Amino acid sequence: MGDPVRSALVILGFGLPATILVVYAVQYAQESWTSDFFRFAGNSIMLSSVSAAMLVVSGLLLAYAQRLSRDKISMTLNKMATVGYAMPGAVLAIGVIIPLAAFDNWFSDLSERYWGWHTGLLLSGTAFAILYAYNSRFMAVAVGSAESGLNRITPSMDFAARTLGYRPGAILRKVHLPMLSKSLFTAALIVFVDCMKELPATLILRPFDFETLATYVYQFASDEQLEQSAMAALIIVLTGLLPVILLNRATLRQS
Repeated sequence: MGDPVRSALVILGFGLPATILVVYAVQYAQESWTSDFFRFAGNSIMLSSVSAAMLVVSGLLLAYAQRLSRDKISMTLNKMATVGYAMPGAVLAIGVIIPLAAFDNWFSDLSERYWGWHTGLLLSGTAFAILYAYNSRFMAVAVGSAESGLNRITPSMDFAARTLGYRPGAILRKVHLPMLSKSLFTAALIVFVDCMKELPATLILRPFDFETLATYVYQFASDEQLEQSAMAALIIVLTGLLPVILLNRATLRQS
């Protein structure tokens, strides 16, 4: 494919829509740049940051457990943990909310029966449910990045560390983590971006009067007020470009 064709595709597929968003964002800056907008952006950053941190840690532990024990049980558990990435967000949200709502109802009935307290919804309809859905959906990204990083570390390094008396936990902390920093940082970036733009699960599981940038854009877009949603949509687009730029730079440095 020639350079003119590539340039045309980039302009039509990204340049033109991004330009329209920028024009709308500038024209409606006063209407969009409000305290609610900052609150919704803070909600998105908080959920995405917490999910990225949780997924990087849990993905590393799952990948390292499979490295230590390459039996069918560990491989099956890893595959089960990453199956959520293939599910639609709405389906996953329903699968999350049903057991959480059942637990809330059971605990509320138990508390009211023995202590006279009606606890209400403790897990469903809270930020915990959203984080649970994010972790279930994007675990494959974290595990895949951790596995690719661990595969580049030869087993001889593990054997050498064990001959020096290090246990598996110490090997992971002192040997593997310094060598996995780039892979884990890449995983955190990708998970952060995926969580920022995740809509169906957030829309179903969000608490009352809780909005993110994705749901903010959806509300205005569904009301055909595209100009009002341009600022939030532009921020989501710019956030998605960040890992692409960083990964391209890393690739150029390695080549």
